[in-house]
Amino acid sequence: MNCPLETPETAGLLFDYCSRRLAPEDAALLERHLEQCPACRRFAGEQRAVWSALDTWEAAPVSADFDRRLYQRIESEVSWKYRLRGAFRPLLAYRGLPVAAAACLVLLAGVLLDRPAKPLPAPATPEIVMVDVQPEQVEKALDAMDVLSEFNRKVRSDKAESKL
Repeated sequence: MNCPLETPETAGLLFDYCSRRLAPEDAALLERHLEQCPACRRFAGEQRAVWSALDTWEAAPVSADFDRRLYQRIESEVSWKYRLRGAFRPLLAYRGLPVAAAACLVLLAGVLLDRPAKPLPAPATPEIVMVDVQPEQVEKALDAMDVLSEFNRKVRSDKAESKL
């Protein structure tokens, strides 16, 4: 026999055996396996302990007014939907109030949609400013940029070496 704990097809055999629902011939076959397999024997022993504890357990008696107290508690716990509906119930008691509220909403929507939107101001166009630049200034700026980029490369290589 394959071990019931290792094969999913026969996993229910141990539960049926411990709850005394297994056929006698299958129970005899499983008992022979329990003699050889310590894991199944331990599992069956633990299940028997659970079943015997359940057999000896007695529920506490239910009080005579249990049903009455249960129904009172159910009635006292009202869902949020009913609370919300209850809050608006006085307003809905006046038949014309919902119609008037709907008319006000339609009127407000009509006013907002009828009013033309204010035109947006035209975006300001940037003015082009011509600056007189001498060739020497451009050459100095390019040299400064070369020095800065070389410095940047040097700093990055130093950081990479320090991380290693």
